[in-house]
Amino acid sequence: MLQNKIISLVSVLMLTIFISNPAWANGGNRVYWIAADEVVWDYAPSFPVNSMTGNEFTAEERVFVEQGIGRRYLKSVYREYTAGFGAVKPRVAEEEHLGILGPVIRAAVGDRITVHFKNNTRFPASIHPHGVRYSKSHEGAAHSADDKHKSGGIVEPGGEHTYIWEVPERAGPGPNDPSSIAWVYHGHVNEPADTNAGLIGAIIISSNKEKPQDVDREFISLFTVFDENASLYKDINLSTCTGSCDPKSEEFEESNLKHGINGLLYGNNKGYVMRTGERVRWYIISMGSEVDLHTPHWHGATLLHNGNRLDVTEVLPAATKTLDMQPDVKGEWMYHCHVNDHISAGMSTTFTVE
Repeated sequence: MLQNKIISLVSVLMLTIFISNPAWANGGNRVYWIAADEVVWDYAPSFPVNSMTGNEFTAEERVFVEQGIGRRYLKSVYREYTAGFGAVKPRVAEEEHLGILGPVIRAAVGDRITVHFKNNTRFPASIHPHGVRYSKSHEGAAHSADDKHKSGGIVEPGGEHTYIWEVPERAGPGPNDPSSIAWVYHGHVNEPADTNAGLIGAIIISSNKEKPQDVDREFISLFTVFDENASLYKDINLSTCTGSCDPKSEEFEESNLKHGINGLLYGNNKGYVMRTGERVRWYIISMGSEVDLHTPHWHGATLLHNGNRLDVTEVLPAATKTLDMQPDVKGEWMYHCHVNDHISAGMSTTFTVE
């Protein structure tokens, strides 16, 4: 009798957890409430100290964190809310590393993804997904000035739209892929301006479960140069400048190029923490222009990508890579883009193996 009561109690608790999680509420229908919000983003919260060196920023480094507008900019970001847009969902420890990225959208092959989207910004906004299957009304992209106002998921300020995306087999891992892969989602009203403003996130698709069952930890890294000269908020941010801000000068334009990992420069990323022997999956994504050829490099470990062993990979704008690591040496290890100019401008951080 006692055993039956315990089993019944556990069943009720599991059902309660299942129902209370909005992404599981309808079984194979993964439901998310996501808004585009305006925030003041700090690219280098450790200022005036460079977290990579432990010393104050040099004159060359201050170009990217102090010169011109500085290190704080008005941006748009995707944020996850509780059902009905009741409140912003606080991020848990495993999400700390995401930085400027929007919430991770997860699904398995055969699922449906339902995203309730609200635009809290002053510009039209959208969510355009890669990889998954959608109809024109759920594309979240404008092809022309006329098309912007059609029912394609372009949302005016203060408006809402519900996107419905399917996850067929062709959206999931291929024959040579691991058990999960990444796609990007991003704003696509004015794609360059939207993404430079910060509207970008990741979609993770697994073979048959919401999360891959053969890994212990997952990390997502966006390698990109946010070009604040091309952001939706360029003029607004320019109006806050108290220093030397000539929009036509090369020095000012250079100071607005923020070379970051998840929107953070010079080691300001937090949360890349793992233990020796763990199965760690890294999803690498990128966005940007012709300068955004990135070569992520992990010190102190090697990774597997489609059966190939490496410690440096390459990624182009809007492309993704999925790599597996099993760290075997404890320490705080450097993790950076190996393009020389990008290292100097701050595209570096660390990961910790305990």
